[in-house]
Amino acid sequence: MGFKFKIYDQSKAYFVTFTVVEWVDVFSRKIYKDIVIDSFKHCQQKKGLNIFAYVIMTNHIHMIVNSEKEDLSGVIRDMKQFTSNKIIETIQTEPESRRDWMLSIFSNAATKHTRNTNYQFWQHESHPLEVFSNNYIKQKVNYIHNNPVKAGIVEKPEDYIYSSARNYADLESVIDIIKLDLCG
Repeated sequence: MGFKFKIYDQSKAYFVTFTVVEWVDVFSRKIYKDIVIDSFKHCQQKKGLNIFAYVIMTNHIHMIVNSEKEDLSGVIRDMKQFTSNKIIETIQTEPESRRDWMLSIFSNAATKHTRNTNYQFWQHESHPLEVFSNNYIKQKVNYIHNNPVKAGIVEKPEDYIYSSARNYADLESVIDIIKLDLCG
């Protein structure tokens, strides 16, 4: 029997990835990244979401998170549902040169799954991996922070605005996080 990605212990921290269907580069625009940041903030304030590390790339998001109030699976589900609806609405109502192309992809993706209605924005899986040791935490935080460097977006992780690398470098950031001790 194969390993299934699932949040087994709702109280633990997990490394999760949210990927846009067909890897559409939605987050190349600030307006859509800001919707995600606003959702993060809402979940922090209202649902007890703790964010330890994150990065918003052009077509996916990596995070290390847990929740102290609600079950993490539910928080992730609600966050993905809200951001999906808000981003689709924004694509439909704000100036967007790629509108027809993106909506066509999201509409086509929705036809492949019975739980969708008109559009599917996120891939259904978040591939949660429990964060289980200090070395694993360091590895995942470094992986998250180096994503924009590997993609050629910035030279140093802390130069990327939509990443917790800025928090760890004690620079101004778009959202507060809980910094982990990466020295131990």
